[in-house]
Amino acid sequence: MNLKDCLNCLKPSINHTVKIFAFLTLLSLSISYAQQIPASDTTSKNNDSAFVMTKSPWGAVLRSAIIPGWGQFYNESYLKIPVIWGLAVWFGYEWQQNNDLYVYYRNRYVRTENNLDKLNRTFYRDQRDLFTIYMVITYVANLIDAYVDANLFDFDVSENTFTKTPMLNLRVNF
Repeated sequence: MNLKDCLNCLKPSINHTVKIFAFLTLLSLSISYAQQIPASDTTSKNNDSAFVMTKSPWGAVLRSAIIPGWGQFYNESYLKIPVIWGLAVWFGYEWQQNNDLYVYYRNRYVRTENNLDKLNRTFYRDQRDLFTIYMVITYVANLIDAYVDANLFDFDVSENTFTKTPMLNLRVNF
């Protein structure tokens, strides 16, 4: 297969990627310009009940970036901390096991040049790399969870005493 054939194979995926990028760019521009209020409108409104968030979302993200689970502790989501740490420890353990087996079969393949050792070496290297990706996903999910949890900390879900049904209260100030 020459370079021209390879580029022809990639052409549909490149066009698809460009379309997705253009759509997301237009979507983000429309969202950012949709709710702009002129300065004259904000001065005429009464701002006696301004909403102030209890938890800082970026503070929670920064805490979780430094020590995974600290943002969840800050957001008072204590049950999520062992889940994050458990996943991180388990993925780290599996990464170490796969790396040890990869090194073992790599050294064995260098000595014997057995095809089975080569297959095992490749398998354990791929497994190690997958667990690296899993650890990164766990870390990023920890950051996203801290951010979302801090944003929703003040979201009130209480029960209506008259009908005994859940009631959602959402306060939006413009």
